[in-house]
Amino acid sequence: MTDVEVSRIVYTLPPNNIRLVADHFGKRTGQPVLFVHGGGQTRGSWYECCRLLAQSGFFAVSLDLRGHGESDWCPAGDYTIERFAEDLLNVADTFDTPPILVGASLGGIAALVAEGEGSYSERRGFSGLVLVDIVPRVRDQGVKKILEFMSDRMDSGFASVEEAADSVARYLPHRPRPKDLSGLARNLRYSSGRYYWHWDPKFITGTSRGEGRPPESPERLEAAARNIKVPTLLVRGAKSELVDSESARQFADIVHHAEFIDIAGAGHMVSGDKNDAFTQAIMEYLLRVSGPDPSEFH
Repeated sequence: MTDVEVSRIVYTLPPNNIRLVADHFGKRTGQPVLFVHGGGQTRGSWYECCRLLAQSGFFAVSLDLRGHGESDWCPAGDYTIERFAEDLLNVADTFDTPPILVGASLGGIAALVAEGEGSYSERRGFSGLVLVDIVPRVRDQGVKKILEFMSDRMDSGFASVEEAADSVARYLPHRPRPKDLSGLARNLRYSSGRYYWHWDPKFITGTSRGEGRPPESPERLEAAARNIKVPTLLVRGAKSELVDSESARQFADIVHHAEFIDIAGAGHMVSGDKNDAFTQAIMEYLLRVSGPDPSEFH
């Protein structure tokens, strides 16, 4: 395999000069693919997938959303879906051609709003969408489970990375506990002798609570989905606690041209659970839909 050039980039976005950090994989001459993580995660979630895509000639970009990872925390605690959507569109505007957007959970919701709502219709947007385990109607019990995990130890933190790994293992009992915890360490920040999740607590405690919570109602997201015209793929974890088969079917009824892939053995954290199968599915889809002129899809 060929080596891939990886560089850390900072986007300074209007209107308040918020800084978002991203990793660029490969050369800008390739078809851009913008990866956006779920609530409470960081850009590191996509590292291996982005590296492999870059080896195949794509220009892969993995972004830390506002309030997450190395990106700025919003002083006003503004983590509404509108802000996330505008951030994605502002980053997309920096590319020579519209990127294909790969969004997991919160990232997928923001992309759905950005591409499908009329208030953003004048923006160039994306040349394709890959929604990772997110649809307009999700299971309330799954949302509750995610929020409970994110809220646990949010203020008190952990004494060690190992203690954080114990918390993850309880949340994801189906996933083997990794021997190497360096990946988990990148999702933590160290402060005053404790380890905390690498995101702003106001993301949970503020007016917008992420992962499909109000004010982004299912009706709002379905209305946005009906306006999606670009090539679209839904990737679902077959064991997802958030997106069941009926919700996926309802999405297919709304976005008639959408394609659908189930990743066997994966839960909501699809790429983390089955990264090889996820990457293969993404790669095959992108190679098929991305042409020499991706703007033709928009």
